[in-house]
Amino acid sequence: MAQTFYVNPVTGSDTNLGSQQAPFKTITQALKVAKDNTKIQLAGGNYNAASGEVFPLTIASGVTVVGDEANKGDRILIEGSGNYLSRTFAGQNVTFVLLDKAELRGVTVTNLASRGSGVWIESTAPTVANSTFTNCKREGVFATGEANPVIVGNVFSQNAANGIAIAKNSKGQILDNTYFKTGFGIAISDTASPILRDNKISENRSGIVISGSSRPILRNNVCENNTDDGITIIGTALPDIGSTNSPGGNTLHNNAKFDLQNASSNKLVSVGNKIDASKVTGNVEFADSSVPTPTPTPTPTPTPTPIPIPTPTPIPIPTPTPIPTPTPTPTPIPTPIPIPTPTPTPTPTIELTDIANHWAGAFIRELVKLEIVNGFPDRTFKPDATMTRAQYAALLVKAFNPSPNRPAIKFKDVPANFWASKVIQQAYQGSFLSGFPDNTFSPNKNIQRVQVIVSLVNGLGLSGDGTATIKVFDDQAKIPDYAKDEVIKAIQKEIIVNHPNLKQLNPTRDATRAEVAVMVYQALVDANRVAAINSPYIVNA
Repeated sequence: MAQTFYVNPVTGSDTNLGSQQAPFKTITQALKVAKDNTKIQLAGGNYNAASGEVFPLTIASGVTVVGDEANKGDRILIEGSGNYLSRTFAGQNVTFVLLDKAELRGVTVTNLASRGSGVWIESTAPTVANSTFTNCKREGVFATGEANPVIVGNVFSQNAANGIAIAKNSKGQILDNTYFKTGFGIAISDTASPILRDNKISENRSGIVISGSSRPILRNNVCENNTDDGITIIGTALPDIGSTNSPGGNTLHNNAKFDLQNASSNKLVSVGNKIDASKVTGNVEFADSSVPTPTPTPTPTPTPTPIPIPTPTPIPIPTPTPIPTPTPTPTPIPTPIPIPTPTPTPTPTIELTDIANHWAGAFIRELVKLEIVNGFPDRTFKPDATMTRAQYAALLVKAFNPSPNRPAIKFKDVPANFWASKVIQQAYQGSFLSGFPDNTFSPNKNIQRVQVIVSLVNGLGLSGDGTATIKVFDDQAKIPDYAKDEVIKAIQKEIIVNHPNLKQLNPTRDATRAEVAVMVYQALVDANRVAAINSPYIVNA
């Protein structure tokens, strides 16, 4: 028999029976007593830790939490975050966890925690309908594992990373949602294959980003007025945007860079879509006569425009332990990493000549597209060369732009006119790098592999759940004591790359430019800022 509980954060009490006349005060209490086929009706108000909520709020199978569907959850604000241990993505900051056949309707959800997600769906088939997700520090809804949700009629705005992220082998139906002024409207990765229909996606960084080897189906969506691309496709992804028997009906219009960018390794076939062919790049075939095929030019195919990355909110983190290294020997000052100057219009990226068959080539190319690293004037990257601590500081600043969380310091071996003095100071104040006990920074000494690992873990405030172990390495005894905890966390976050032997960490060996690039890229993957790239050399738990 169906049952309804009522919740009012202003007039309710958790000692009440939860009736309309005597409502509960918290959603937390209502969820404790709810059973299958229970509806929890929310009154207007703010639901947060101050009102007694304990996050994350887990909606059990067969339970519906509902506010005001007609107004997309207006005046019913649920704001908060709690730790959730995901089977596929480790520890997360989450407002709601939805189990199978759970429903969340007519509420507004905000998660202000660092990298916070509004709703987490993992290998379940719930419904999220007629709600608003705004100001989440990562995305509104994250679906992963074997998830198969129905996400319909929602509004996603001003979320730091994505409106919706769909990962792993998730499916589901993403229907009639609105996305504006958020990071990526929809991000689809791994082998996910959801159906996207009737979504309206505008004024975001990019409308839809499709990566990995995902296979989504897109019908009757509108992507317009986004500040970068309408749809971006990378990796081996191959979306279905229309066929002869089922025309796509998608409209891609007036996006700042490209309406459609196919940077994947596959040919994309478009049938029955409204797309300006002059704003298409990559291997795209227009199979219907309604869209003219652009005239080929004799110029080489340009490297795709960089995929935009939403800048994450700075994460407050404790001061890391200084990284000890041997006393540096005098070395000539190497050429600093060239840092490209952004231009107001997209320009083709120069193809580097020495990474085509390199094991880290795909990672380096993506970082070049993102203007985080660049090649040298002779069009080489020198992937197997070493990198100095000063060069590494410059790379960190380009990748993460850290905000200061500790006072500036004057290193006695970094004069004000040194080329990297400002980036060294920013990396130090952002807690990515530290000096040495003698008040030196050793800017011209090569960075070691273990120092890169410690730097990324501490600078990004990464945490782990203790399930990983350094016993995966044959040379674990060589890991310095100060770095063991950070190495374990980096394993869980899949940041460490070991080439050519996955079991050899080589912690105190100087890092190559390729190794640094891949580990920085993996940190960006963990932050959900770029799509994952498959590699047999990435260490995982």
